Amino acid sequence: MPEFSSAWLRAALPLCLLGMLERGESYGYALLQELGAAGLANAKAATLYPALTRLEEEGAVDIRWSAGEGGPGRKYYSLTESGRERLAVEYHAWRDFHGVVTALAGSGDQRELGEPDDAHGRQGAAADAEAGAEA
Repeated sequence: MPEFSSAWLRAALPLCLLGMLERGESYGYALLQELGAAGLANAKAATLYPALTRLEEEGAVDIRWSAGEGGPGRKYYSLTESGRERLAVEYHAWRDFHGVVTALAGSGDQRELGEPDDAHGRQGAAADAEAGAEA
């Protein structure tokens, strides 16, 4: 499984959490497990809990405590109506952003890393743009 940069994870984590909580309330450890199972295995509690706290402070998430079964209590997180609206807006913005980045980065998955794409040594979108201008 790929390990994504911590900057990418921090940027995308709030949106991921909103989407996960849209399916129903959950608690921190379960959210971490779900992130890992989805391919974000490098998500850590030290990143997760501050993100959840910010979402709560911003009104996107509600928190409730529940007594633990044979252990300490758990903090459960659920999506608010404001959180649902935010999820819809940010998900569409993310899709648009993804499209822009994909267009600019070109089809890097089809190229060997470090190999130029054209006879002038240019790579990726620069080579593609130049090729289109020359046609």
